[in-house]
Order: sequence, then C-alpha cells, then structure tokens
Amino acid sequence: MIIPWVNPLSMAPAAVCGLVILRTILSARALLYHMGRWWRWVDERVQAYQYFEIPRYNESSQENPLYRKAAAYVASLPSLEDADAATLCSSGRKPNDFLLHLCPGQSAPDSFLGARLSWSNRPPGGGCLVLRVRRQDRTRVLRPYLQHVESVADEIELRRREVRLFTNSGKGPRWRSVPFTHPSTLDTVAIDPDLKNRLRADLEAFLKGRAYYHRLGRVWRRSYLLYGPPGTGKSIFVAAMAKFLCYDIYDVDLSRLAADGADLRSLLLQTTPRSVILVEDLDRYLSGNEGESSSARLTGMLSFMDGVFSCCGEERVMVFTMSGGEGGMEGLDPAVLRPGRLDVHIHFPLCDFSAFKTLASSCLGLKDHKLYPQVEEGFQNGAQLSPAEVGEIMIANRGSPSRAIKSVIGALQQSTNGGGGRKLSESWSTEGGGGGLGLGKDSMTMREFRKLYGLIKMKYGGKREGVMPVEVAAAAAAAGTLLDKDYSN
Repeated sequence: MIIPWVNPLSMAPAAVCGLVILRTILSARALLYHMGRWWRWVDERVQAYQYFEIPRYNESSQENPLYRKAAAYVASLPSLEDADAATLCSSGRKPNDFLLHLCPGQSAPDSFLGARLSWSNRPPGGGCLVLRVRRQDRTRVLRPYLQHVESVADEIELRRREVRLFTNSGKGPRWRSVPFTHPSTLDTVAIDPDLKNRLRADLEAFLKGRAYYHRLGRVWRRSYLLYGPPGTGKSIFVAAMAKFLCYDIYDVDLSRLAADGADLRSLLLQTTPRSVILVEDLDRYLSGNEGESSSARLTGMLSFMDGVFSCCGEERVMVFTMSGGEGGMEGLDPAVLRPGRLDVHIHFPLCDFSAFKTLASSCLGLKDHKLYPQVEEGFQNGAQLSPAEVGEIMIANRGSPSRAIKSVIGALQQSTNGGGGRKLSESWSTEGGGGGLGLGKDSMTMREFRKLYGLIKMKYGGKREGVMPVEVAAAAAAAGTLLDKDYSN
C-alpha cells in the first residue's frame, strides 16, 4: 500500500489558524470579557446619562473634601483592578500598602441599589472625578450613593490612620503622644473563644451604632470594666481593642491628678473622638491614701465617667481596670458599677487549659502535643498560673516546644503542691555556681541535672517510653542542691 506524501509546510498555515480559533473558543473568560465590553459599548449609546463633576479644588483653591473621599472610595473598588489602565502608588504609611488610582480617560464601573454607575478621571491632569448616573436612577440613588461613598471613605481613612498613645505628663492636664505600634490583636489574646467572639461583635456593633445611639438620644460611647489578678492580659486586651477599632489610646495616669477630679475633667475635654480612654487600677484609686478623702475621689470619678463633661465628645470607648477579682468589686460603691458608667464587665481569670492552647499556638506554633493531657490534668487539679507566667515560660523555651510544655507541667505541679507565688525573675537567677537551669540561688548545675536525668531514665524509661512523669519532673525542679547530696557518690 502506497501512502501519499504530504508536505508538512503546506499544512502549517491551516494548523496555526485552527489552533488560534480553538484557543479563542476554549478561552471562555476572554470571550465573556469581550462580550461584556461590547454590551457596555452598546448600552452607553442607547441610555441617557447624567454626569456630575467633583473637582479637586474649589473656587478658593482649597481642596474639596468630597474629592478626597471619592478618590479613596474609587481606589477601593474591585472593578478598578480590571480597568485597562490604572496608576499604582504606595501610601508610605505602612509597608506593602499599595493603592490604585484611575488613569486619566479611564473608567471604573460600580453598582448601588440595583443602579449602574461609573467613575472616570477627566484629563488633562486628572484633577477632576466624574460620576456618571443614568437619568432614570438619578433621583432614587444619587444622594444615598454619595452618603455611602462618604461612609466607606471614612472607614478606609480610619483603618489607615496612625494610632497614637497619649499620656498625661508633668503638672496639670497636658497630653503627650507617641506612635502606638503594639502588635497585639484580638486573635492573639488568650481569652475564652466564646467571650472573644461576643466582645468582637459588641465592638463591631458600637462602630456602626451612630444612628442607633442618636435615635435613642444617648451619647455614642461605650464603657468596659476589666477586672482580674495581675498578669491575666487586661492591658494586652486594651491594646488589641484599640488596634481593632483603630482608635487612639489616652492612658490616664491617676497619680498625677488632684483628688477632687478637676484635672480629670480637664483631661477629658482635651481628648478627641475615636479614642479609647484608659483608667487603670480603679479600685486602688477610689480607696484613697492617708490624708486624702476617698469621697472626693469617688465624686470626681463619677463625674468623669458619666457627668456633663463626659458628654463633650462622641465615638469614645472608656476602659477601666481593676487588679482584684470578683471579691474586690464588693468593696466598690454600687454607683460606680451601674450600667451607663460601666456597661460591660469582663473578668480575666488565671490561665486555664483553653488559654494555654491559645498561648501555645501563638508562642510555639503548636496546635496539639502528646503532653497536652498532662497539662490539662494539671489545670484540673487546681493549679494556678497567670497567662503572663505561662507565656514567659514558652518564650524562654521557644526553641524546644517539648521542653517548654514540660516546664509548664513542672510549674503547674509546683503550684498544686503549694509552691506558687515564686517570682519569674528568680527563675533566671544564676547565683550559686553559674550555668544552672535557673531555680534560684540553690539551682542545680547542668552536670547535676544530667546525672539526675540518667537515674530517672534508668528507673522510668520502660514505663512511658522515655517520657518523664509529672511528679518526677516536679521533684527534679524542687530538689535543688539536695541532688548533690543524694547522687554525688
């Protein structure tokens, strides 16, 4: 059988054309894109539109506030990323914070309440934004749409603004500020997950509650009481709250103020909206010192919390902290704790197993570990450690997650046996021989620890596959220099 020879060069043009046609047919996204452009071209020529110009500068050569807000809004439109051309800029405030702006002659579509709108940047110079609305939709959507633009732009500006920390310094009511760069967020705060979700929802409702508060005839303000033992995360939560709200923090140093509360009122008048006003150790301040009237302090604080002066500004969150537990609240005047002065009471307890897992996830990158059951058992046995203590142990042993968890287990066992109250700074002491593992003056050296570990491994190695029991680890931590007497020979 003879197969006729076909020159492959003669098939090249036909094959190329076929591949091009097939690629065009299979590229559904490209086909839909061109069809959409064609439909918009037809729609623009059959619809009647009205155009509204928003110049950058007014007749007095002053910047038009509406232009700044409209430009921020247009830069946030998802359709801008699909524009044929756009200008890419950096905000300069934060790293990797890039912004898109319309190029002159280009447009970005938008939709609102079922109406199609479009933004364009008029050349030359791009100093004028033009909003295009269909005539049949102008009366229905123009004013609500501009209000929507301003609301979104305000929220964008709030998220991008630099958060600052203010504190009263020197004599008299004066504020000084520094940039607030605390890295804490609500996601990293070690509190109960359900409580965290409720607090997040409460803060979000407050941010959106201007119209609601005004309809009730109330000042747009919210107040929180954070109480619990030291080291339970109250200050970190305040930092996370301010970062979530993008509010400045005004930290009131009560030790610099007069007892009658006059300075408190003056300081409050100098605060700005969108701020968190922090008053720490409220219980200690109201108890007063010798020679000072606690009633005068109480009167001044009540006026500061919800008196006439407290209504001088809106969009504020007032946070008060107490170092005592629920029992410490019994010593406060009921007038301090009533709703309106303190709307939300949040208890920060000592560390539990749930908070431990949150800390382990943040500090060690662990979601689970084979030693977690022993940690949970330690908390169930009544061990008491603050989140600050647990976090410090993890940070000190972050190079070895297993060693960090074993150290936490030892600390829990020591707390259960009545050894609580030891300062963390003592665990870093190297007195009495240097190079010790840090259990105070009588800490054992590395050589003694290895000797003890060998004896324990020989005795318990076959029982739990080399894992040191909790009681043995606690005994090793509590043994100190007694080890040398027992095993030096």
